[in-house]
Amino acid sequence: MTESLALTYAQRLIACESVTPARGEVFDAMEAMLIPLGFSVERFIAGADDSDPAHGGPVENLFAIRGNSGRHFAFAGHLDVVPPGNGWSGHPFEPRVEGGLLYGRGAVDMKGSIAALIAALHDIPEESGTISLIITGDEEGPAIHGSRALITHMQARGTIPDLCLVGEPTSVNRLGDMMKVGRRGSVNMWISVDGTQGHVAYPHLAANPIPALVRILAEIDAITLDEGTEFFQPSNIEITDLHVGNHATNVIPAKAEARLSIRFNDLHSGENLVAMIGEIVARHGGTLRDMISGEAFLTPPGELSQTLRSGDFGSDRIDHRTIHHWWNF
Repeated sequence: MTESLALTYAQRLIACESVTPARGEVFDAMEAMLIPLGFSVERFIAGADDSDPAHGGPVENLFAIRGNSGRHFAFAGHLDVVPPGNGWSGHPFEPRVEGGLLYGRGAVDMKGSIAALIAALHDIPEESGTISLIITGDEEGPAIHGSRALITHMQARGTIPDLCLVGEPTSVNRLGDMMKVGRRGSVNMWISVDGTQGHVAYPHLAANPIPALVRILAEIDAITLDEGTEFFQPSNIEITDLHVGNHATNVIPAKAEARLSIRFNDLHSGENLVAMIGEIVARHGGTLRDMISGEAFLTPPGELSQTLRSGDFGSDRIDHRTIHHWWNF
């Protein structure tokens, strides 16, 4: 029954077009699944007054809780998805099962995980302890008004969990073959180089910003941040966008822009990476704007991770010292 419920729930969630920032319908669907299980569901909008479009607001968040005694176990996740992109053989928001696999945007990251958790809750008695779900609508976006707002909300109501499982997909070769005990940090950067517009026939009267931007990106692309650690893969810098917007073939543009995304392990901090990239950009005459979504963190393996690995969830097998304090940005 649990498996069929998980599939049904996943299909319901996938059918909701929840491209980040997600709001409305997909949260309605999840709330309808939780209410019959005895959960108190609290939904709120964050970032509605934020005027910076790079922050991605407004964002809807959901905090659901059941029970008020014993250990507090939380499940954290997100209902938003990245844009569908191209190459689909069917509609990305019309879930279908083919060859024993479920297809649809969000099936893996991470509506399937949320559906499996809710289905499993049907087998957990309400007297088993306190359980909560911490669900955001902007994990795939800037992630400014999601988890942070949820933690503030939980702190205000005094419901910080003892244990937290983040349901992001971490499998490599088969389902369940890898469990992660940390999270890499994330920082996005916007590079801008100003020039002087002019005709290509008279370059001495103009200043082309593109060569300077190319030099900046070439220097950044040559950086090796690290070789990875015992628990993390190597940090990586990715150039995710280039923009000039020049439609004329005979005009030198006035500005050239690029965007970077860096995923980094616990050898780095967002602030240090911004300083490093900022020095390169400034040296070539550009300007830099940044947004640090979160810092890297690591919870060393301990009894908690061993318990999850073994599947033995007896009350004497949990070591609170190894809790994933994922809210410490």
